[in-house]
Amino acid sequence: MNFDLPYIPERAEKPRSKGVTMMMDKGLGIREAEHFIEASGHLTDVVKFGFGTSFVTKNLKEKIKLYQSHGIRPYFGGTLFEAFYARGKFNDYLRTLDEYGLDLAEISDGSIIINHEEKCELINRMSKDRTVLSEVGSKDSGILISPGRWIKMMTSELEAGSWKVIAEGRESGNVGVFRPNGTAHTLLINKIIAKVKPEDILWEAPQKNQQVWFIKLFGANVNLGNIAPNEIIPLECLRLGLRGDTFFEFLPQDYAERLKQVASDDEVEDDDE
Repeated sequence: MNFDLPYIPERAEKPRSKGVTMMMDKGLGIREAEHFIEASGHLTDVVKFGFGTSFVTKNLKEKIKLYQSHGIRPYFGGTLFEAFYARGKFNDYLRTLDEYGLDLAEISDGSIIINHEEKCELINRMSKDRTVLSEVGSKDSGILISPGRWIKMMTSELEAGSWKVIAEGRESGNVGVFRPNGTAHTLLINKIIAKVKPEDILWEAPQKNQQVWFIKLFGANVNLGNIAPNEIIPLECLRLGLRGDTFFEFLPQDYAERLKQVASDDEVEDDDE
């Protein structure tokens, strides 16, 4: 950090297992990726090549090596896995991961239906050779999953070998653990975290209000994903209490209350004038 400030929450050094930030790369060019790394690579843990973008991205191997050389772990979005799986090409998908040198992979069933027992077998098989992220939740807003089902799927997938389970939110942030207007499904999330450790979950939270909500609930070291490239630094400022939305979250309570009282008194004086 550039300055010495008290009351800044501690952030683990990379590679880290909590407080993970996942950036969503939807087609950055090599030069754009270089500029991203220069500005925000030190704050980014993993990069997801969103949905099926890796199929049409130019210089893909070069970009993968670029991220890896700067301590960032890239992986193909779960939709690409589903595209291979739906065509009966799972073994080809494994060979593709090896060809591109990826040690991180996602298994999801947000667009297609996979028997959950079979999904767990795929996770277990894949986790023997690489780190696995598995996604829970549907991309279809019309498909509702009960809290009990969320918990059972997350627990089973972690037991099968997932490093983290991804709570579906999409790049739009209006399905899965979010309502259509982008607000959090509070009851659902509270039921999930009563049974699943929050540090084992990576929450897709593309919108600022969603990031603020999770940081206020879990603290600076919550795992957050689907973050746009130009939002990595703003997110880190939210994590550290360096934006107005979380400014008082990490200050001592008596100190924060005193500052709030001063601000309140100033407002009263302004009204009197």
